Amino acid sequence: MGKNWFLEKKKEPWYRKAKREGYRARSAFKLQQIQERHEILRTGDTVIDLGAAPGGWSQVAKELVGPAGRVIGVDLANIAPMEGVQFVRGDMTKQETMDEVLRLLAKGAKGTRVDAVISDMSPQITGNYTMDQANSVFLCQHAVAFARKVLDAGGRLLVKVFEGEDYPEFRDDLKKSFHTVKPYNPPASRKQSSEIYLVATGFKPARPTTPSGAAAT
Repeated sequence: MGKNWFLEKKKEPWYRKAKREGYRARSAFKLQQIQERHEILRTGDTVIDLGAAPGGWSQVAKELVGPAGRVIGVDLANIAPMEGVQFVRGDMTKQETMDEVLRLLAKGAKGTRVDAVISDMSPQITGNYTMDQANSVFLCQHAVAFARKVLDAGGRLLVKVFEGEDYPEFRDDLKKSFHTVKPYNPPASRKQSSEIYLVATGFKPARPTTPSGAAAT
């Protein structure tokens, strides 16, 4: 990204506000605004933050869950240490990264069960919107697959996705696993952005099956 983009970024009110208030990224205010509308995180929650770098969402998540809660952030990029938050550096589309997160979770009081998964993952932008949108959905699908493995019944999921051709199918698939799925565009999002956040609540774990494949009764 060029010098002009960086200069424009520095002029943004949310960027300046983040600097003043000690948040690592303007995205911290997106999570705060989503929280105000949907209460996605609660005191004492165990939370997985996907696409966590540079740590803005993890900061807000830790504030919301409090000392009794737990936050684990995951990103391809290295993230500077943060008090009260554990970070895993890795690719959440790879099994080895998911396994590392599960190992870390298993050391906690709740084991590998979590209350919420939040994902601000974004693809590398190519400038080809069709490709970028498809890659966004691809990342979201991995976030959902992981959430389905670890969420407790009634758990919550928040994912950022780019609107486009693949969006309706992804949204409808999400509805299969949650009681409610609502789109939300927080005020801190850039006006020209095509991103939207899906807030999914009331996780419905898949019914166990018998060895024959029939649904258990």
